[in-house]
Amino acid sequence: MMILGIETSCDETAAAVVQDGKKILSDVIYSQTVHRQYGGVVPELASRDHLKKIVPVVREALTQAGISPGQIDAVAATSRPGLAGALLVGFCFARGLAQSLDVPFVSVNHVEAHAQAAFLSDPELKAPAVALVVSGGHTSLFYIDAGFRFFLMGQTLDDAAGEAFDKVAKLLGLGYPGGPAIEQRAKLSSSDRIIFPKAMLGPQSLDFSFSGLKTAVLNYVLDPKHGGRENLSPENINDVCRGFQTAACAVLVEKLKRACDLAGCQNAAVAGGVAANGFLRQDLMDLETKEGLKISIPGIRLCTDNAAMVAACASRMLDQGQKISDNTVQARVTWPKYQNT
Repeated sequence: MMILGIETSCDETAAAVVQDGKKILSDVIYSQTVHRQYGGVVPELASRDHLKKIVPVVREALTQAGISPGQIDAVAATSRPGLAGALLVGFCFARGLAQSLDVPFVSVNHVEAHAQAAFLSDPELKAPAVALVVSGGHTSLFYIDAGFRFFLMGQTLDDAAGEAFDKVAKLLGLGYPGGPAIEQRAKLSSSDRIIFPKAMLGPQSLDFSFSGLKTAVLNYVLDPKHGGRENLSPENINDVCRGFQTAACAVLVEKLKRACDLAGCQNAAVAGGVAANGFLRQDLMDLETKEGLKISIPGIRLCTDNAAMVAACASRMLDQGQKISDNTVQARVTWPKYQNT
């Protein structure tokens, strides 16, 4: 089965063709650059850029896959969660294309698609599994049962981890997106002298909170004895980045371990943009070795927003006989309420 996936939930316009839910025939991603001058994504500008790029991106995905529109067996698109206008561009385009080709249209949850990326990149990963989806908009833990149903185990109570990276980078004048900038500066640090608090929220909690960590960074930066915000030395900024990154990643790793212990599960998937962070990936590899877990992390390209994960998720939904979307399905800014374990 040949599935065309489309992703426009935030600031990437992406299209991909995946065969039988396993083989990526094409994977085209256009990342918007207009937002850098604003230090974050501007929803209206994102929607306009999607409108400009959706057709050429889809056309390029078909060309790279070496297929014609008539060879598509289904069209899938992210329908939730995300920015309203951005979602509508890809969702409406995909549904219209499916209708014109007389093929099924599959509405895909963006967060579930991120988890699917780990299964796409690692065929040996099997459910049941625990999934940590950690990105600029989401930080959540799920239990995925053998039927690939998602059960929410924990989630952020305030900022997502990626959002915290972006805000700390902005505070330090490192630009947007913040994740890569902080990781790069942290690599230049040779000192663990700055230790920021790790919000564990109790010994059994699986929820996350990064607001206190952001505040701790702010207080450090504004403290006159460190030179104040305008006079931080490059070396001090490097050390702040290292301290922040260490604290944030430690929380993510510890919560994943807790979730695996609670679920009695040895398989884990970690996905989302923050999963591209090299420091976090190393910590997860160390956890895997220490605890005897199998932790699957997609390659960097499949960690960030992409359409291959959308197509693969749709393929799995079709294989399991899940209800195919009809004209009553709408794009939604928020995700559905998952059943708690």
